[in-house]
Amino acid sequence: MNDRTREIFRRVVEGYLASGEPIGSRSLTRILSEKISAATIRNVMHDLEYLGLLDSPHVSAGRIPTQQGLRMFVDGLMEVGAVAEDDRQRIDASATSNQRDVATMLDRVGQALSGITRGASLVLVPKQEAPIRHMEFVSLGPDRALVVLVLADGRVENRVFTPPPGLTPSAMREAANFLNHYAEGRTLADLRLTVAQDITRRRQEIDVAAAALVASGLAVWEDQGEPTERLIVRGRSNLLGEAQAGAAELDRVRQLFDDLERTRDIADFLDLAEEGEGVRIFIGSENKLFSLSGSALVVAPYMNADRRIIGAVGVIGPTRLNYGRIVPIVDYTAQLVGRLMQDRGQA
Repeated sequence: MNDRTREIFRRVVEGYLASGEPIGSRSLTRILSEKISAATIRNVMHDLEYLGLLDSPHVSAGRIPTQQGLRMFVDGLMEVGAVAEDDRQRIDASATSNQRDVATMLDRVGQALSGITRGASLVLVPKQEAPIRHMEFVSLGPDRALVVLVLADGRVENRVFTPPPGLTPSAMREAANFLNHYAEGRTLADLRLTVAQDITRRRQEIDVAAAALVASGLAVWEDQGEPTERLIVRGRSNLLGEAQAGAAELDRVRQLFDDLERTRDIADFLDLAEEGEGVRIFIGSENKLFSLSGSALVVAPYMNADRRIIGAVGVIGPTRLNYGRIVPIVDYTAQLVGRLMQDRGQA
């Protein structure tokens, strides 16, 4: 898009989001920064329609953005403002109750969010992690995998994630076998801590095992402490005679390195299973729940002190939501709820 086309497209979308009505070329001639004829504007709008970004409800009517057009506007042209002071005060007031009942607090926040945005609010309460009974990783293709968590309370959770490039199904089975050795009776967060402690222990074992080799001059460190660290042997001649014992120690260090890398890879698995994103916008059919209703969902997670997602806050409304206003409101509310949950010992 050139500057003229971009401005016309942005004005059409903003006008539609404000009024809900198609925007015609004559209306645009009065508000564009550059003086352009109505005929020229119609030609540009026709091109945008050809690209699938605008649509014409009737032959003689103006244009409205398509779902693809709204997505392009939201991702690249939308101007997100700050939360208005009145809106901020209403959200803060909904959460200033001394009552420690989490459900009541979240209900008050949801009511305030709905009133401010004039949409339906969505507040997902913190999930209570149950201990894991069993877990499996299943390859769904080169760039998709599934982790199946069987929990102690009988629930089964399936989570799709993007595995590291080149990961094989056999490596996934090995990771599952490793994790199941530790998993039973632990939550996912507990399991991540256990694996992290295991990585630290293996790192210490390598340092101890390699210390004598480095001190004797048989090997030197390269990038020690970094993910790319290597222990470099100083020539084969150094492994003769008095260094025969050193050769055995080198084999042990190599094995420790293999174990460390395998454990690091498994830790990455756990991170991928729990990773999340910030504010997300789903328009129309992008969200299967609302694909038939012409609705949009603006949602943001809230997190605990460890940056782990424990719930979400959102607004559901028509696709012509005032995204530039609602996105910062949802983001602010999610951050506020996260802090409140921490203060109440729920995170």
